[in-house]
Amino acid sequence: MTIIAVDGPSGSGKSSVSREVSRRLGLAYLDTGAMYRAVSWICLERQADGADAVAELARTADLRISTDPDHEQVVIDGHDVTTEIRETRISESVTIVSTNLAAREALIARQRALIEAAAETGIVAEGRDITTVVAPDADVRLLLTAREEARLARRAKELHGEADEHNIASTRAQIIDRDAADSAVTQFITASDGVHTLDSSALSFEETVQAVLDLVADAG
Repeated sequence: MTIIAVDGPSGSGKSSVSREVSRRLGLAYLDTGAMYRAVSWICLERQADGADAVAELARTADLRISTDPDHEQVVIDGHDVTTEIRETRISESVTIVSTNLAAREALIARQRALIEAAAETGIVAEGRDITTVVAPDADVRLLLTAREEARLARRAKELHGEADEHNIASTRAQIIDRDAADSAVTQFITASDGVHTLDSSALSFEETVQAVLDLVADAG
């Protein structure tokens, strides 16, 4: 079983890079951030009131997520929310789940189960605390990062099609504010012992993917 654990801040490219690495290596792919977004969606739908209600939904909602890198699908309590969880309202509210320690504990248990279920194929799992909490014994552990201006430009282009001054400004809250909130409950800004750091600020997408593949090859 090959496990590759990837952490990183918003806009670092960890999702797109991890997905491509999983394709090229024939591994499963787990976007743990989509799980937090899905629970955020159900909390908004159910008008969950308070931290206990949020944690309860994280524990009990029927959450299903595809680990096929070529088939993105997230379903919660029978609702296909694959597209909806990428909406701005979810990006702006996901910290109600990601900063809730009890909700995190519930989702971490789900993530570990999904990784274990991929024992035959191996998996690339990416998110916030994958290298330190979810899969600290992974074969390859990587912190994928980039300078703030590069991350803002990437996310603005992804969301709005162009990284002009206005789009970057409107994206800042989703990137910087969420990272600041999440950093209070999880470590993803600096690499822990044994975790490789890859700064993709000056790298193209292909160069970043290749750098990760090289780390995997070096790990044997």
